[in-house]
Amino acid sequence: MIQILKYGEVKNEEIFARAVPAVNVEEIVADIIENVKQNGDKALIEYAEKFDKATLTSLQVTPQEIEEAVATVEPKFLEILQKAAKNIRKFHEKQLRNSFIINDENGVVIGQKVIPVDRAGLYVPGGTAAYPSTVLMDSIPAKIAGCREVVMVTPPGADGKINPVILAAASVAGVDKIFKIGGAGAIAALAYGTESVPKVDKIVGPGNAFVAEAKKQVFGKVSIDMIAGPSEILIVADGASDPRFVAADLLSQAEHDKLASAVLVTDSEALAAAVQAELENQIPQLSRADIARVSIDRNGKIIVADTLEAAIEIANEIAPEHLELCVDNPFDYLDQIRHAGSIFMGRHCPEALGDYFAGPNHTLPTSGTARFSSPLSVDDFVKKTQYTYYTREALKAVADDVAYFAKAEGLTAHAKSAVIRTEGDTQ
Repeated sequence: MIQILKYGEVKNEEIFARAVPAVNVEEIVADIIENVKQNGDKALIEYAEKFDKATLTSLQVTPQEIEEAVATVEPKFLEILQKAAKNIRKFHEKQLRNSFIINDENGVVIGQKVIPVDRAGLYVPGGTAAYPSTVLMDSIPAKIAGCREVVMVTPPGADGKINPVILAAASVAGVDKIFKIGGAGAIAALAYGTESVPKVDKIVGPGNAFVAEAKKQVFGKVSIDMIAGPSEILIVADGASDPRFVAADLLSQAEHDKLASAVLVTDSEALAAAVQAELENQIPQLSRADIARVSIDRNGKIIVADTLEAAIEIANEIAPEHLELCVDNPFDYLDQIRHAGSIFMGRHCPEALGDYFAGPNHTLPTSGTARFSSPLSVDDFVKKTQYTYYTREALKAVADDVAYFAKAEGLTAHAKSAVIRTEGDTQ
C-alpha cells in the first residue's frame, strides 16, 4: 500500500527520496561496446541471439518488411498515429531557430548559423512493451530540424521481426533506416558504426539501465540527449480533486516498471486517504498489476502539505519528469512551477495525453534533472556555428584593445596576430 507522509513531521530524506537502480552494469556495458567496436555486425548478431533469442542473417529492416508490417496494423491505429504525428509536428515546428546576421556599419559582420546534425540515431525500447509513441516523439523533431538521415534501432522479437506497430510509426514519421538491434550493443553501433549500421552524430531515446549506461559511455564520441532514469509522475492536487482520476494517473506511470515513481502532493488529508484506498481498488484491474504493485508499494508516496503553495514548492524541489496540476484555474499557478519536465494543467489533462497525442514531447528529464535540462526538442538535433568578418579598417580600430587583452593573459602571439595586420601598409 502507498505510504502517506505528513510534510514537516517526517525527515526530508523520506519526502525527497528517489528509486535508484541497484544493478551495476558499467563493466558489462564497457565490454559490449568494445566487442561491437572490434567485431561490428558479427557481435550484434551474436547479441541478438543471446539477449533477444533471435537468429538474424541481416540487421537492417527491408522496405518489404515495413510494407508487410504496416498492412497488418489496424487501420484505426494508423489513423491515430497520423493524428498524433500531426500534433507533434505542429508543436515542434514552433521550436525551429533561425540563423542571424548582424551588420555593423564600421566593416564588421557577425552572425550565427543554425545547422542540423547530419545523422540522428533513435533508440526505441522493446522488451516488455512496444512504444510507437517514442518513434514519433524522437524522429519527428529530427526530421523538422533537417537531419539528412534518421536511423532507428530497436530489438527484435524471438522471430527476428520488429513489432508491426513500431514499423508503422516509423513509416508515418519518415524514418530512413531501421535496424534490428537493441541494448548496449545498439548504442555502440550507432556511436562507432559497423558494416551495416552507419555512425550517427547524436543518439536519443530512452532505454533500460544497460542502454542508459551505454549512452553515458559513448558520450563525447557522439552527442546524446540525456541519461534517462525511471519514469516518474508527481501530482499536485487540492481537496476538490476526484480520487479516481488521481489514482488512475498515478498508476499510468507506476505500470511502466517496478522502479517507476508515482507521487501525490496535496493539502487535503481526506484526498490522501481516498486516493490510497482508490489505488488498492484499481491496481488489481490492471494488465500490468504486478509491476504497478511493486512500484506503488516501494516508490510511491502521498505527501500531505499545509497549503497548496507548499505543495508546489515540494514539487519544485523534487523536479519531476511529469507534473500534473489538478486544481481549478491552473494557469494561476503556472508561474510558481520552476522545475518540471512537462506540466499537465487542470482536472481533465491526464499525463497520457502527453505520452501519445497532444504534441509536446514525451522524452523528458528524469531524476531531478528538470532543474537544469529540458524535454527533447528540435534544438537537440541542431548545432550552432558562429562567424566573424572584419575589414582591415575595422580591425585597425580595435587591434590595440585586442592586443592589450591578450597581453593581460600572457599570450603575446595572440596580441601580435591582431596588430601585425595593421602595421605599415600591409593589406
